[in-house]
Amino acid sequence: MNIAQPSTPHPASRKPTVFVPPTPGSIRRITLIGSTGSIGTQALDVIAAAPERFTVAALSGGHNLGLLASQAVSTRAAAVGCAHPDLDALCAAIDEACELAGVRGYSPALFAGPAAATDIATFSATDVVLNGITGSIGLAPTLAALDAGHLLALANKESLIVGGELVKAAAAPGQLVPVDSEHSALAQALRAGAPEEVHKLIVTASGGPFRGWSRQALADATPAQALAHPTWAMGKVVTTNSATMVNKALEVIEAHLLFGIPLERIEAVVHPQSVVHSMVEFIDGSTIAQASPPDMALPIALGMGWPHRVPGAAAPCDWSAAASWTFEPLDTDAFPAIELAKEAAMASPTHMAVYNAVNEEAVSAFHAGSIRFTDIVETIEAILQKYTPDTATLDLDTVLAAETWARNAAAKRLETL
Repeated sequence: MNIAQPSTPHPASRKPTVFVPPTPGSIRRITLIGSTGSIGTQALDVIAAAPERFTVAALSGGHNLGLLASQAVSTRAAAVGCAHPDLDALCAAIDEACELAGVRGYSPALFAGPAAATDIATFSATDVVLNGITGSIGLAPTLAALDAGHLLALANKESLIVGGELVKAAAAPGQLVPVDSEHSALAQALRAGAPEEVHKLIVTASGGPFRGWSRQALADATPAQALAHPTWAMGKVVTTNSATMVNKALEVIEAHLLFGIPLERIEAVVHPQSVVHSMVEFIDGSTIAQASPPDMALPIALGMGWPHRVPGAAAPCDWSAAASWTFEPLDTDAFPAIELAKEAAMASPTHMAVYNAVNEEAVSAFHAGSIRFTDIVETIEAILQKYTPDTATLDLDTVLAAETWARNAAAKRLETL
């Protein structure tokens, strides 16, 4: 087995690579960052269902070595990385998976530790990197994939939120493709008109498990209730973020960064059925919506195959059956996260790094039973009020320093609650 653990250069220090889009009609080699998570496992299903379009190049997972090893053996990924620091443990897991599958001679390059995802993101025999990690730890792999010249299918919204202008500057035109269902919908709807004809972006939200709850009632919400999302099956952090509307706040900022529409022209609307994934309103009064039953397979397939659609990626709406779609305004008193994020994004390039870092700490504290549900967003607001940005430079170190400060400040406040 080819065991390797090279020291990856700092993303900002590498010489930028020219982005060359994948050859039309070719089988695209896909590298999955976060392959053992929700997005990663669904992406593997999409790849397996369309072997004429996709093949796996490399995989990177977290600490679930058994699942990662099984994925690696079944796809014959040429390179495999894990956040788990024990390289020998990864090697042993792959050996065991090979034995169970009756596979001989499989010898991928292996990487382990905090830099593994970043190393895998630079794997040269790749056409598309799908970053499906949850959290700001996805920033370094995002920058590495862009710098390596790969098409980046981005499901890790936090890396764009936290990296902001840093990520935008690293991406060549056409190199960054959204995978979130809302942003995939916007990208599709935006094809209906010229950029100067766009009046407004409307990002839809299911409303989460607490739709209709008052701010007072939310104070007593439990972790189990927060994880009972009515539409989507997601990880703990994303599901909790959907309950607080922090996830929708991040998506509003992401839409602003991806499509260059001013924040005041991006709004969220509650759509409980989660069939209309987002809409674009044009200057002539026309609104174009992208609709499909809630299934991440569609935006994942489109992200990996962009700009081409994958036949049969997901089931379409059944127009032979009666259905009702409803829309309602967001209760900003009960859910202030979106307006708070807009204010933060306009304050400085690193305020959203603080917003996201504090949220991650607060979500962890909530699930540990240390704070109330409403304390999550209240903590974000409190720490943002204390933050003074470093406006001298904007690079990865500046962003990481803002994050570190935010996590330390959040930890101190959370201890008092």
